[in-house]
Amino acid sequence: MKAKKILFITQEMVPFVPESPKAKMGLQLPQAIQERNNEIRTFTPKWGAINERRNQLHEVIRLSGMNLIIDETDHPLIIKVASLQAAHMQIYFIDNDDYFQKRDMVTDSDGNEYKDNGERAVFYARGVLETVKKLRWAPNVIHCQGWISALAPLYIKKAYADEPSFCDSKVVFSASSADFSEDMGKHNIDCIPFKNVTLDEIKDVCTDKLTYTELAKIAVKYSDGLILEDDGVDPEIIEYAKSQGKPVLKYNDGDNKFDEYDKFFDSFTDNTED
Repeated sequence: MKAKKILFITQEMVPFVPESPKAKMGLQLPQAIQERNNEIRTFTPKWGAINERRNQLHEVIRLSGMNLIIDETDHPLIIKVASLQAAHMQIYFIDNDDYFQKRDMVTDSDGNEYKDNGERAVFYARGVLETVKKLRWAPNVIHCQGWISALAPLYIKKAYADEPSFCDSKVVFSASSADFSEDMGKHNIDCIPFKNVTLDEIKDVCTDKLTYTELAKIAVKYSDGLILEDDGVDPEIIEYAKSQGKPVLKYNDGDNKFDEYDKFFDSFTDNTED
């Protein structure tokens, strides 16, 4: 197969955050796909727990400076990068003082889920896509991992459908066990509209309730395929994917899992053997 261009919109990854199954996959999957002679770009949020000095993050001025308007408020988009020398990878970080600086992933230090997690997902998805546009890079496949990436498929297929960077891209969403349980509520839903994206696009999935399951179903609706990242995915998400005719890659923790991911990505491209 010809080399693919794969964009990874990742929720978390070691060594930048504490080790977890999702954080390990966040590193291992892009690394494995790159080792299979593909070209990759990898994005992750600059969570507050990430130590910039220890991980040698630095701001990319030419990519930063844009303001994203969410809920009629300007939110500066800051792009930082770091290199993982051993993995031969460069990682892009999406940062913003309101949404990521001094804040954890899902809950505050008292265990309370952030009331603006939906807004944060909006900012992250739009921030990644605006940055990829500036890079003038057109991925064949876009892999979205976790709740923070769940709105990216919607924006790719609707708001950015005519953009040269994304008009031919296929999108795959990786779902997992729920990272949070509370309903974020109508305010976060009302922050989703952007450009030609309206609430009509998601009314069959959610109207006044937004939990992990609703976010994942929005992702599935606008993705070309679904990957089960663990064995705890809500069956409602899987059934929704099947009802939409979307191919589902079953959870696989075996030695061949990255080969299966690579084949799944191949199934969405038009590449043929030379």
